[in-house]
Amino acid sequence: MPIPSTTRLLPPTYRPLFAHSEFRRLLPALAASDLGDGMSLVAVAWLGVLIAPPGQSGLVVGAAVAAYALPGAAGALALGRRLRRVPPRRLLAADSRLRALLLGCVPLAWAAGVLHPVLYVVLLAGSSVLHAWGTAGKYSLLSQMLPRDQRLAANALVSSSASASVIVGPALAGLLAAGISPAWIIGLDAVSFAVLAVQVGRLGGDAQAAATAAPVDNGRAGAGLHLLRGEPELLGILALTWFFNFLYGPVEVALPLHVTDDLHKDASLLGLYWTLFGAGAVVGGLAAGVLRKLPLWPVTLGIVAGWGLMLVPFGLDVSTGITLVCFALGGLIYGPFTALSFTLFQNRTPAARLTTVLAARGAALLTASPVGTALGGPLSAALGPRQVLTASGTATITLAVIATAVRTWGKHRAHARDGSAGTGP
Repeated sequence: MPIPSTTRLLPPTYRPLFAHSEFRRLLPALAASDLGDGMSLVAVAWLGVLIAPPGQSGLVVGAAVAAYALPGAAGALALGRRLRRVPPRRLLAADSRLRALLLGCVPLAWAAGVLHPVLYVVLLAGSSVLHAWGTAGKYSLLSQMLPRDQRLAANALVSSSASASVIVGPALAGLLAAGISPAWIIGLDAVSFAVLAVQVGRLGGDAQAAATAAPVDNGRAGAGLHLLRGEPELLGILALTWFFNFLYGPVEVALPLHVTDDLHKDASLLGLYWTLFGAGAVVGGLAAGVLRKLPLWPVTLGIVAGWGLMLVPFGLDVSTGITLVCFALGGLIYGPFTALSFTLFQNRTPAARLTTVLAARGAALLTASPVGTALGGPLSAALGPRQVLTASGTATITLAVIATAVRTWGKHRAHARDGSAGTGP
């Protein structure tokens, strides 16, 4: 199929992706849901501030942000037996429909005057139950659609779409929050997932043929975790990512509280922070797609250390302009991480178990950032938001140092074992 002329402006690595009609149709719908989630970066936390009882904003914001993701881990584990054989397309559609329905209830409850913090957290929690399976379905669907040598570029493009939404979404939410309640912004997020559900339901042709041809995972419910235990490199990157996300979690609570309590600013500044982060992440993510062969461990460890370094200045009493620049550089550094991680899993996992393994990965990671986020509220109340941001950065740098030491020790041990084996009689 000829490549559309409009894609000739793209780097050569990305052009072949648009020869796939299913990918061309799916990408705009994914971008729409990404935009909705980008707006919710501001709206979920900001609405938590508005509905919280006096003196409890940190706890409510922490609970709300955690509820937007954490139950997905429980869903991945509890529903594994039923969902591991469901085609990726149906998993993505089911997740989108559920999020559209329950997130859509938030503005309705707000309009009716019954949006108590408990109800708010329950609706957010319910909307995330299938999140791990939906994400697994999305990347498994991409793996089915595209040949192996195009997966990194596709993953980079999709992850860059998510990063781009962090540019437009928070900025748009910040502007909208000046005129409407953040509850209605969450309603727009619900609409974006409804768009994705409709588009995924219309997929056919290549996507359905690939799903039919793909082998089915007939293993036990723990097959994904079992396979991960047998792949030291996959398990290592998963462990590093878990701690990385855990230490990032408090940032999602501390940053809005830093804006309101320390800087005495409104939602527009919070949106600007996330916008600059997203701009950097788009550039970094697209760079991962252009550079096909990146050394996984040096890059990932550098990403972890670099992100931590960008958080340290928040506690050094520097100007807001400097912390904005640091947040933008943090996005640039983080950008390639997601694409590299998913590509490794796609390439090292048998097709029959890819959805199950990705769901297990998602379940593990969904317990990381939300747990850190839940701790962010009490920590911010005890230490102050500025100090929490700096502590998160320092701990993240320490994580990179420890991981580097463990990685180096493991390589030396492997070399020593191989050397001993080669000197025998």
